[in-house]
Amino acid sequence: MRERDRTLARRKLDMEMQPYRRAGVAKNPTNGLLRAVRQALRVPVAEIAEKMGVCRTVVFGLEAREPKNTITLRSMSRMAQAMGCKVVYGIVPMGGKKLEELAEERLWAGVLGKAVVSGQ
Repeated sequence: MRERDRTLARRKLDMEMQPYRRAGVAKNPTNGLLRAVRQALRVPVAEIAEKMGVCRTVVFGLEAREPKNTITLRSMSRMAQAMGCKVVYGIVPMGGKKLEELAEERLWAGVLGKAVVSGQ
């Protein structure tokens, strides 16, 4: 991929991921999201379990695993689907930075790192 194409791709992703960057600034923006959505929609655990073809304890287990980051995307998607929702995720630089900023930092780190090594 050419540098010009990479720059355009980063800019496009930065625009698309803006809401995720805002959420990413929070400490744990999606901590307990499955349980929060279930409760907000008033979907009974038994209904979710039935749609997923599992017992209620599995649903509670999925809700418990989410804040620990031990839930799989597949499991999260299945539970979301059972509530009439879908999982949409994003990968964003830490601290609310844009991909452009992170790429520039990496470029400078590489340039400065090489300068230091070659200066020895």
